[in-house]
Amino acid sequence: MMLQVAICDDEKQICRELETALVKILGRLDIEHEVEVYHLGETLCAKLENSVHYDLIFLDIEFSKSEINGVEVGKRIRDIFDLQAVSIVYISWEKDYSMQLHETRPLNFLIKPLKDDVIEQVVKKHLKLSGLLADDFVYKIQQDSFRVKVKDIIYLESTKRKLILHLSGGRKEVFYGTLKDVYQEQLQKFDFLLIHVSYAVNYSYVSALLRNTLILTTGETLPISKHKKNEVEEAYFDILERQGVI
Repeated sequence: MMLQVAICDDEKQICRELETALVKILGRLDIEHEVEVYHLGETLCAKLENSVHYDLIFLDIEFSKSEINGVEVGKRIRDIFDLQAVSIVYISWEKDYSMQLHETRPLNFLIKPLKDDVIEQVVKKHLKLSGLLADDFVYKIQQDSFRVKVKDIIYLESTKRKLILHLSGGRKEVFYGTLKDVYQEQLQKFDFLLIHVSYAVNYSYVSALLRNTLILTTGETLPISKHKKNEVEEAYFDILERQGVI
């Protein structure tokens, strides 16, 4: 399913930065997408009136050249165009709009300048609500399918042809598969680090990154492959930056 996103803001620099962040985030999450940019509330309304569809709209509140502001655009989206499923994310330099926005049921209200980690949180929230980003990990044992929450996975271990899920609380689940396939299909988008041919680790359980090892919050130590060292470091610090830690 293609995710259709609109940005409506009269500040072109904000639009460029937001579009760049969205393309990067959705690309990393492996979500097909199209992003359209508008600089006037009236232009966006005209498109919506002509049945152009968007799933997620980032909407500025104050436009210098529009006769209507973002709050009015939001009301038209809900009341005139009757688009109840579209997620509206208001953006503004000002913080004093929360009461005005309530009746348009926004997904969120972001303060400029926009930070990539905050944008990502909002995007993921929309994707989860719309079912495009399931936070369950699915695996099979023989003919039966099982699910666990991704947040409960500490790391995934490969040994011979078996995969071992190491879960919070000390529980383990064993099933057949290849670590590379499972990582690419399900775990990479959730900030797992592929540190070795035998290990994919949930960043949330990493206590420290050392030269050749990862120390987990459980106290376990896992090796980092020599040929993956630079790749793991780059991915690790990229996550830290996106989450606003550094």
